[in-house]
Amino acid sequence: MSAKEIVVISGKGGTGKTSISSSFAYLAKERAIVADCDVDAANMHILLGADFEKQEDFYSGEVALIDEESCVNCGKCKEVCRFEAINVIDNQHRVDPISCEGCWYCSRVCPTGAIEMKTQKIGDLYVSNIKSGSLMVHAKLGFGAENSGKLVAKVKTKARELAQEFDKSYIITDGSPGVGCPVISSLSGANLVVLVTEATVSGLHDLKRVQKLIKTFSLRSLCIINKYDLNEKLTQEMESYLKDEGIEVIGKLPYDEIFTKALSEAKPIVEYDNDSKISKIIENCWNTIKGEV
Repeated sequence: MSAKEIVVISGKGGTGKTSISSSFAYLAKERAIVADCDVDAANMHILLGADFEKQEDFYSGEVALIDEESCVNCGKCKEVCRFEAINVIDNQHRVDPISCEGCWYCSRVCPTGAIEMKTQKIGDLYVSNIKSGSLMVHAKLGFGAENSGKLVAKVKTKARELAQEFDKSYIITDGSPGVGCPVISSLSGANLVVLVTEATVSGLHDLKRVQKLIKTFSLRSLCIINKYDLNEKLTQEMESYLKDEGIEVIGKLPYDEIFTKALSEAKPIVEYDNDSKISKIIENCWNTIKGEV
């Protein structure tokens, strides 16, 4: 039987998504493969003590490369480049790999065939042992690199392979904030989505945006409201919206400095203090999630 995929996302950053998803991973112990799909700003590995045991280069997209010996410096490539990626440096035309979009135009107009398109490395993929006794798949996107959605897809594919190989019950995925390409890729193949939001105006606004995306995929979702007591009137408005959308609120976490204290010691909250009120609520949320998948 294939592992159940649980994707934890938020419409915005700073809601406590990674703190909560790392706690789920810690509670699941060896029964879950963990996937960190926030490749633009990966940090879940810090909380779970990843050892970066295996590394793999990730290639995607192409970048132009000018052979200086063949180049006659005619300037045609610079004229047609709409991304201003080609400049003259020391009397030689050169490509800025960060600005290059890999469109091939310069290569096609070069009269001497001096421009070659090369597949570029845009990031690294890792498989790590983690403190929960299981494995974690995570990645890091290179500086200025794009195609983060493709790297997320690679992370998810590897996580599924490992889950099948080691007969795991769950894949717990920490998705990216927002509603862009990495989030869409994170949601692919999910059995259940857990929304983590906060009781702020921007939290409600972005919750509605990400829920609209989830409905496009016809996925089941549950919600956790973090820092609900910062604005209880807004929390009520949020609960009313979620009820209208048919989404169950499985937990409401009060504002608590335990989040900061746990982060300062690089631990999931449930590891830092498993007897705290917050930890008990998170554990109850995890038990509910297990019953839903």
